[in-house]
Amino acid sequence: MKCSSFEQIPLTEMSNESFSMDSFSSDYQIDKKIQHQQFADFGSLDDLYLDVVSPPFQSFRDEITYLGDIASQDSDLIESNKKNPRVFPSASLEILKKYGSRLRRLKSDEINVQRSRISSQKLSTETIIRLAAEEFIQSTQRSSKLRVLSHPYPSAFLDQSGEDYRAVGLVQNLLSCVENVSQKQYERASRILLQCDKMSSNTGNPVQRLTFYFVEALYEKIDRETGKSTPKGLGKTPVDLREASKSPKCTQIACHKELPLSQITKFAGIQAIVEHVGESRKIHIIDFKIGKGIHSIILMQALVARQKNPLEHLRITAVGTNSRPTIEETGRHLSSFAQSLNLHFSFNALLVDDILDLNEELFDLDEGETVAVYAAYSLMNWIARPDCLEKLMGLIRALNPCVMIVSEVEANCNSPIFVDRFVEALFFYGAFFDSLADCLKDDEENRRAAESTSFSSAIRNIVATEGDERKIRHMSIDVWRAYFLRFGFFEVELSMSSLCQANLLLKNFPCGDSCTFDMKGKSLIIGWKGTPLSSLSAWKFE
Repeated sequence: MKCSSFEQIPLTEMSNESFSMDSFSSDYQIDKKIQHQQFADFGSLDDLYLDVVSPPFQSFRDEITYLGDIASQDSDLIESNKKNPRVFPSASLEILKKYGSRLRRLKSDEINVQRSRISSQKLSTETIIRLAAEEFIQSTQRSSKLRVLSHPYPSAFLDQSGEDYRAVGLVQNLLSCVENVSQKQYERASRILLQCDKMSSNTGNPVQRLTFYFVEALYEKIDRETGKSTPKGLGKTPVDLREASKSPKCTQIACHKELPLSQITKFAGIQAIVEHVGESRKIHIIDFKIGKGIHSIILMQALVARQKNPLEHLRITAVGTNSRPTIEETGRHLSSFAQSLNLHFSFNALLVDDILDLNEELFDLDEGETVAVYAAYSLMNWIARPDCLEKLMGLIRALNPCVMIVSEVEANCNSPIFVDRFVEALFFYGAFFDSLADCLKDDEENRRAAESTSFSSAIRNIVATEGDERKIRHMSIDVWRAYFLRFGFFEVELSMSSLCQANLLLKNFPCGDSCTFDMKGKSLIIGWKGTPLSSLSAWKFE
């Protein structure tokens, strides 16, 4: 079976272009009743998140649930739990439990295998976080003192050098700090946070670096809620950003070249568009995040390579509310590339002050054009403004595209509950830090720059802000699926060619084996060592 239906661009050629990553920005079963829920405002989207049904925790069989119950019975926080059902150990403890089904489970029959390999293989950040979460659940020490690691299987899972042991303890203390913040015990939280800060580093191992940025976010969270200035607070990051952002363009190119996630979603998504436009001779692509246009170049090469019905005209409309110079520069670059292919091409930069200003007439559709929509990491930008998101969905429906290709972060960082958001973000960014450590292990400068710019600001926004200030609001494919249903979208299968394009790309990356694929319904879920990071899906109208 042939896995590709169009010529694949060598990655070495792509890396020489002056392109940047479109985004650095990630599984539940939803109760069927929400599929017909009408969303009138943003609060409804929050409610949709909370209606997610979490399966029971399976890690180490059922003993963790039992030990967690014992820990809660002995906790000095149990009285406050009765008064406030959303404080950490009781209700929010469930979000820790559910990762047993979402992530790769550490089953008890794997323990012996891990013992034989532990001396030469470090644990993934995801595994470190899960071990720390499980120990946190079991712990009966509910005080401001630092928690002491007492996991039932330390010799089986933790390396002999003690690095993994210390990493588990570090994350466990981070969770203890979050517990205190959630109960507004800010002095106790600050004491624990100070110790976490001493043990973390933006130049250490992935767990230390991850903790470094979450500690920053928690300092800001405490600052905002107390109105006081903590020892570091907001003064720390700007210095780091200046040090790490000397050459952001080079950093973006390095990340695009070395990290498989960005290229996988582009190649597989463009393959899906090529298949849905079929043999159309006039094609109009409406792109809601054109970026540097890497995916458009892939599309041009694919269309030019068609054997039958040569393309008469390709038109791309790039929609945006800012970055006019960048979009126009991309248009000039794409026009030059199209000319080199002898491709009849036109580019339109559709820039508006507000997404609410968009209307169907602005797209100037031609009769006989086949329209397709490409939305890569763009819809999530409007979750914080439900009126804009709803307007956008209605507009896309009015344009009646043959297909809408959507790439989104596969995470649930949209909960109004602080602790739930924190844990979701911790697992998601933990996997991303792992991927940066593996893929950029020989490029420390760009690795640090990526973490201290894009990741740091996103983590701070998710953890430290509330209400309208919280702009980073990721939703999983299940939540998007329920939302799209309201507007008459239905999901269509990604073809084997699209999946093969994704699989073929992994062979070009030294760390490709760590990138994982999974089909959730008809959507492709791309992860790192089993942790979901992005989704790719295709949609049509009923």
